[in-house]
Amino acid sequence: MASSTFELPARGSFPTVELAKKAPKQADALLIATFAGEEGLEVPGTSLLGSSALRSTYEALAAVGATGKAGEIVKVPAPQKAGAAQVIALGLGDVEALDDEALRRAAGSAARGTAGVGTIVTTLADFGVTAAVEGLILGGYAYRGIRSTELTDKEQPASFIVVADKSVSEEFEAARTVAESVLLARDLVNAPANELYPESYADFLSGQAKEAGLDVEVLDEKQLEKQGFGGILAVGKGSARPPRLVRLSWKPKKAKKHVALVGKGITFDTGGISLKPGNGMWDMISDMGGSAAMAATIIAAAKLKLPVQITATLPLAENMPGSGATRPGDVITHYGGLTSEVLNTDAEGRLVLSDAIARASEDKPDYLIETATLTGAQIVALGSRTSGIMGSEVFRDRLAEIGREVGENAWAMPLLEEHDEEIKSQAADIRNINAKREGGMEFAGTYLKQFVGEGIEWAHIDIAGPSWNGSAPRGYTPKRATGVPVRTVVAALREIAEA
Repeated sequence: MASSTFELPARGSFPTVELAKKAPKQADALLIATFAGEEGLEVPGTSLLGSSALRSTYEALAAVGATGKAGEIVKVPAPQKAGAAQVIALGLGDVEALDDEALRRAAGSAARGTAGVGTIVTTLADFGVTAAVEGLILGGYAYRGIRSTELTDKEQPASFIVVADKSVSEEFEAARTVAESVLLARDLVNAPANELYPESYADFLSGQAKEAGLDVEVLDEKQLEKQGFGGILAVGKGSARPPRLVRLSWKPKKAKKHVALVGKGITFDTGGISLKPGNGMWDMISDMGGSAAMAATIIAAAKLKLPVQITATLPLAENMPGSGATRPGDVITHYGGLTSEVLNTDAEGRLVLSDAIARASEDKPDYLIETATLTGAQIVALGSRTSGIMGSEVFRDRLAEIGREVGENAWAMPLLEEHDEEIKSQAADIRNINAKREGGMEFAGTYLKQFVGEGIEWAHIDIAGPSWNGSAPRGYTPKRATGVPVRTVVAALREIAEA
């Protein structure tokens, strides 16, 4: 258990995944792969079934119309002496088109579709260890919320035994660590705002971070005021629940590079005085998705013992229209001295992020990666599944590539030259919104750029759409919180550490 005094009122359930050199003598089911070949169903060899058992399994699957198409799940009785009651055939589609993402999605579908089965033995790792493990854990995650009833037997996630050579144990453990860190981010984002607010959130993060071996610093509202964090205070003062700034640090001895992580932590966003429409406002519990992702990322990095110094700066606030709330037209002074005219209090994320970016830049990191559920314009431009990434061109482009490589779709977006002039204000140094509708995502990026220290390679990841899935589950993506972009940032940290 973590050492914090606050624990989340509900956590998602997910499958256990263990590595074994050989299959146990008895299990509830065997999970095997199938493919959609040119002439129909194909069943590749597997160590779980001998030649005659494999042949009879193929015949049983063909008899019930199995095709092997991607994501297809077909259950048939297991052959005699197979050591299981049933065989579950998982379609992987065209063998020539199989890649890590296709495997990850199929494994996610299998994990979601096998709740209540019990113990399942599989050799899916033969096609890719990391993708198989991540898919099973991420896809089998289910968040029930705060309920008076326990999980039924049919709702219990399966327990997977992955049969593979022990030589892959390091890759296996790393994949499990990263996947479970994504689940931490999901649990945080799924938590209701009456339970998870700046003070309780900071307390929970402190416990989780200390357990992972991180150094922790938490600034309360008095310390924030004393040190000049005007952006965080401007957003937080409309709420009866005061803001916090959390700093988590990982400092391995052999680190050659320093990476700063920053994540938006608005635990609930009403829009403030610039009040949002009521319809759909309940989803604004997800407005702290950036901070959840960055907290989960640095915890994963510590557990993986990555040889890179990392500091996560997480501004936490609740944006409410209370009597002390910031008004449209107010001018605030950010950490570091830059002033901002607040034209719209619903553009609050950039206000708290600016303070955090300025503070993170003081440490003179080599790289700064920031993520936030920042703009509806991101969804308009790129849809609900693709993040927009802005920042230093080479670093921005590489981070977008990494996102696509790990299955967290991302696209590099430019910062627009015209915004350099349009961001200026007659009442302050800069203003927090543009009067024009076009380029809203890029304008937010230009705003944040003003606070990045000189010479720092930086990237801003807008995850307004990808952090939350309001549709039905798909592949390894559940409904509600997704945990994006934890896997992207962890992969980037690994690359920086190895450079």
